[in-house]
Amino acid sequence: MPKKKYKFRLFSAVLATVCIILVGDAVAPTAAIGNSMYIWWAVMLIGFFVPYALISAELGTQYPSEGGMYTWIKKAFGKKWAGRVAWFYWVNFPLWIASLADLITTMIMQMFGIEMEMWMVLAIQLFYIFLVTILGMLRISQSDWVSNIGAIIKMILLGAIGCLGLYVLFTKGTANPIEGWQDFVPLASADGGIDWAGLGFVALIIFNMLGFEVVGTFYDDMDKPKSQIPKAIILGGILIAIFYIFPSFGMGVGTPFEEIQTNTGFLDSYNVLMANAGISEAAIQAITITVGGLFILTLISNISSWTFGVYSVTAYAAEDGVFPKSWAKRNKDGAPYVVSIWTGLISAVLAVAGIVIAYVFPEEEELSNMFWAFFSLSLVCLLLSYIPMFAAFIKLHKQGQQVKNGYWLKVGPVLKWIMGLIPLLLLFVALFFVLVPYPDDFALVWEENKVLIISTAVCIVVGELMVLNMVRKDHKKKIARKTKR
Repeated sequence: MPKKKYKFRLFSAVLATVCIILVGDAVAPTAAIGNSMYIWWAVMLIGFFVPYALISAELGTQYPSEGGMYTWIKKAFGKKWAGRVAWFYWVNFPLWIASLADLITTMIMQMFGIEMEMWMVLAIQLFYIFLVTILGMLRISQSDWVSNIGAIIKMILLGAIGCLGLYVLFTKGTANPIEGWQDFVPLASADGGIDWAGLGFVALIIFNMLGFEVVGTFYDDMDKPKSQIPKAIILGGILIAIFYIFPSFGMGVGTPFEEIQTNTGFLDSYNVLMANAGISEAAIQAITITVGGLFILTLISNISSWTFGVYSVTAYAAEDGVFPKSWAKRNKDGAPYVVSIWTGLISAVLAVAGIVIAYVFPEEEELSNMFWAFFSLSLVCLLLSYIPMFAAFIKLHKQGQQVKNGYWLKVGPVLKWIMGLIPLLLLFVALFFVLVPYPDDFALVWEENKVLIISTAVCIVVGELMVLNMVRKDHKKKIARKTKR
């Protein structure tokens, strides 16, 4: 709890929600899905986005705590499951930071058309990690200006690419002509069969929707959290849906789907759309540098908006013995600063290792594309952390309303189970197809995904060892208490 109460208005809460969930670097992979992305988005908005947002609003106000998901899972299933959730929720974060650090240097080289020496790449990535580590030592109410600016820049950049797409569509046509209604059907293959591998898109879209539960950790920074949290989630959710679908459409109009790059697709699409709109080469270069610079600022604000939520969950878990006790330490304003330092250090180690590997093994695509390597593992860990949340909602909702003026879903037992089980099922589908993208060819899966599969297994084992260590410590404390009696 901070010594000083910082004012965190609804406007800032809405923009923080947008900044947390609206991830600009995820738009290009989503656009690469093809014309079927529109149906995918409709299905996922109804099946995952809406129930997830409403469930987060209920749990965030009925069980108010800076511990967020850790607190909810602990109340529903105890410390073991809460510890597992905290581990996966935290470990995804340094991986994500490292992936964005790699993305920044890739974008800078693309913006200026240069190749950088290894020491330059290293310096830029470490500076980014240092900056987000410092911002991570602030409460969200102290750094709300970062998330506010980041959210506004994101909406401008993503809105602009959508508007460019509209202009090009009406003046030049689309780069992806529609062959027939099958183009819009998810899982439809070119030969008229079913492409089950297309279920891998579920993970990408879910990733674009995650973060609502972070708003619940802002409880102590809000003047009227019981009304502000659900309003921020609902209003922010509407803006997020618009600013994901619109720019994805813009990219799809200007760039052939098969040519959209997962790490540089954003700037690529801007360049193609501006060229198609008749903008001069000199102007395109200047705009590309400006857009790239602003996009990099959004990557700083994005991590900054997540830090307090992730670090609060981690600090609560540290108090229970999941993480080192020192990680629970907070500064005078109540921000968990030790976990921020350690996360920064681990992110830096990952970034340095990634740079060395990329330069030593340039011919190994799976190793040299460190953005995708770190991002994929981060995605798996993040998805794993959310699975117990929906099960916890089903159990906790059954216990009835805990806070009189808190947000409460007035749903019957059947709808309650539907709201909990459908997102849960989609999470399992997403996880499976991230790890096993070709279920009919396990040899190919192992060849292309062995690094991700092995690293996922390592993360699971480490998490279980940490939970077992926590249980062992608790057992010793119980024996010590009995001995004293």
